[in-house]
Amino acid sequence: MDVSLREVHDSDLPVFFRQLNDPESGRMAAFTPEDPADRTRFDAQWTKMRTSSGTDVRTVLADGDVVGNAGVYGEPGEREVTFWIDRAYWGRGLATAALRELLALFPERPLYARAAADNAGSLRVLEKCGFRESARERGYAAAREAEIDEVVLVLDGA
Repeated sequence: MDVSLREVHDSDLPVFFRQLNDPESGRMAAFTPEDPADRTRFDAQWTKMRTSSGTDVRTVLADGDVVGNAGVYGEPGEREVTFWIDRAYWGRGLATAALRELLALFPERPLYARAAADNAGSLRVLEKCGFRESARERGYAAAREAEIDEVVLVLDGA
């Protein structure tokens, strides 16, 4: 599949909202909004992300279809990457391809990432893209309604 990134369009938001509300995807991501079904809060969050000077989020396309999003956010020197791919596309290399494209768009380093310690798929994607584990923390995961282990990863170099 041909994977590419583009600016987020308003028409992408219903797709992102549906993806966020997939129970299995939410459980795997773990760190989701308290109430992912709150459309008003979802819209406010996406408005903020799309207009914030410290955030750059892109739509992930596979053969022209919207399959997720990927972005960079935070303060210089502490910026993090994030990505979400529709569960129907898991295991096909789309997240890795999207993250590689995102990293090419944002060559600043270091960049950080976080993933639930048991999210083997996301950890594998990050490692394939050069991230390495730098710490472990515990945090409250709303999708699991529990405190869980989280891996903090870093991508150094240029």
